[in-house]
Amino acid sequence: MSLGLWQDRPAAEVVRTAEVADALGYGEIWIGEMATFDAFALGAVVAERTVRAALTIGPLAVAVRDPVMIAMGAGSLVELTGRTVNVALGSSSPVVVEQWHGRRHERTAVALAESATAVRALLAGGKADVRGEVISTRGFRLRTRTPGTPLTIAAFGRGAVRVAAEQADRMVINLVTPKSAARLVEMLHEQCRRAGRPVPPVAVWLATIVDPSWAGIEQLRRGLVSYLSAPGYAEMFAEAGCGDVVRFARTRPHPGELLAAIPVELVRQVSLVGDEQTVRARLAEYASAGVDEVALVPGSGEADPAGLATLTALAPKGP
Repeated sequence: MSLGLWQDRPAAEVVRTAEVADALGYGEIWIGEMATFDAFALGAVVAERTVRAALTIGPLAVAVRDPVMIAMGAGSLVELTGRTVNVALGSSSPVVVEQWHGRRHERTAVALAESATAVRALLAGGKADVRGEVISTRGFRLRTRTPGTPLTIAAFGRGAVRVAAEQADRMVINLVTPKSAARLVEMLHEQCRRAGRPVPPVAVWLATIVDPSWAGIEQLRRGLVSYLSAPGYAEMFAEAGCGDVVRFARTRPHPGELLAAIPVELVRQVSLVGDEQTVRARLAEYASAGVDEVALVPGSGEADPAGLATLTALAPKGP
């Protein structure tokens, strides 16, 4: 499962989500970054409060965090907590990279490939010597225990999928319909054939609420606002029948106006919402599309604080 980091909920609530997920037997906890906690700091707290689950930090924006920062963060967690720590890399969005951090969001596939090359070398305990067009680093080696863990690449467009095919141990996708997931899986297979590499597993993040309240649906609907005009996502939403909303989003309306234009049906197409039977049927659709792993992103609200009921309903079955 992945911590939701919902901006309308108390920030520290995610620690409780992680504790319950671990106790229920979820094998992996994804810890990303938005507008609350530093991912590695939150990872340290989650490691203290959980026992079994592997921790995956990211996807981390390669335009914001350089390879040394990423490797040091992962190495610190491994050394200080003794836990398995995986790393995921991604390109993030122009809002996060350019507006929040004042960095350039350009040549994203090149930056992703160059960062992945450097991070992989550093996580394996070596020195990275990358003098790329966007990312450069040389001479550094971790002095902590080296994570030696697989590298996940977040991908959506063809360029990022190509990077995943060439370098990833796993590819992760987000906010996709089963149809879009199948297309991305097919694209990955094609790129792996060209690269002469085995096809890595594909994971998908899916916002999830079992027996949702109206407030829960609204939470997921608000979560779509920043994605509607983003490259790749916009085309997928248009394919899902929301071309009018995508065109409106590209006029840069006030976020409240854009939210009002998002149909509830779009939430249902890119999320897991409904009773348990409905959600499990949707999970089967993603499996049929070629997805190997699903990371549930549990919604959270007054009806289900920290997403505990959703996590409990969909908990992994025992042996």
